[in-house]
Amino acid sequence: MLYAFGFRRLGVVASDLYFLDPDPGPGQEGAERGVRMEVRFLDQPEQEGTIYASRPIVVGRPVWRVDLLESVENPGSLDRAHHHPRMTGFEPGKRKFEPELTADPIGWVAKRLENVEELLQAAGIDSGEVDKEDVEELRAASPEILAAVRRLLERISVGEIGRAPENAEELTLIRSGWL
Repeated sequence: MLYAFGFRRLGVVASDLYFLDPDPGPGQEGAERGVRMEVRFLDQPEQEGTIYASRPIVVGRPVWRVDLLESVENPGSLDRAHHHPRMTGFEPGKRKFEPELTADPIGWVAKRLENVEELLQAAGIDSGEVDKEDVEELRAASPEILAAVRRLLERISVGEIGRAPENAEELTLIRSGWL
């Protein structure tokens, strides 16, 4: 499931995620599941066709990512919750773990969305790339964004989404979800 919130140049996307990497590094063994949320740049390429034609929308370069993940063996723990303060193109920087993120994931994300300017600055985004209205609109929409993240977490906890694909036992590397 994918949620998308679009403003002028910025957007927020959130999705369920199931992930298995056979060589993830120490302490990260085994499958993960949870919610991935990213702040990204949006673009509206030139519309073709009539005025009634659907508009193309590009969900582009990520700015910042938070992964509200838990090991599949420890449901409800958010033992792998982390964020990536900086992205390089579409590649994340190192995972940054913070105790507050695991203890209160919605509250922690809310603080980041309330301070979008700081988030962008930490991500190395030039202030000229995003206008003040974009930041204000994102901040104003944060209750809706957080509600969507909360719904995703609830649906993952009851096993509706964020599950392994049916052919998981045949695979050694798994990534299911939109993001």
